[in-house]
Amino acid sequence: MIPMPASSGADKKPEKRLVKLFKALPEAERQTLLQFAEFLVERSEGASLELPEPKPMPRPENESVIKAMRRLSATYHMLDKSKMLNETSSLMAEHVMQGRPAIEVIDELELVFERHYRRIIDDSE
Repeated sequence: MIPMPASSGADKKPEKRLVKLFKALPEAERQTLLQFAEFLVERSEGASLELPEPKPMPRPENESVIKAMRRLSATYHMLDKSKMLNETSSLMAEHVMQGRPAIEVIDELELVFERHYRRIIDDSE
C-alpha cells in the first residue's frame, strides 16, 4: 500500500495525490480508474471536460499593468493563477522596481496568459 499523509479534509494537492496513485496501479486498473472518472464527470451536473474559451476584452489605451492583470485574469478565467505567479510577479517587479515600460510588460503578460492556456489545451489532447 502507498503511504499517504493523513488528510485534514483540506488537501491542497489532490491532483498530485491522484497522479501518484494512478502511477502505482497496473495498466488494467488504470483503465478502470479512467472509466470511473469519466462516469463521474458524465453524471455530475455542470461538470465538463471542455476547457472554456477565453473571453477576450479590448485592451484600453494607456492601460496600467495592474488593470492589465485584472483584464487578463478575467479573459483567462479558467487558468490557475497560482501557476503563473512567478512569471507575472517577476514582470510586475520589472515594471515597478526597474522602470520597465508598462506597454512592454503588458505585451509579455498577454503572452504568459496565452502560453498557459495553450499548454492546457495541448495537455488535454
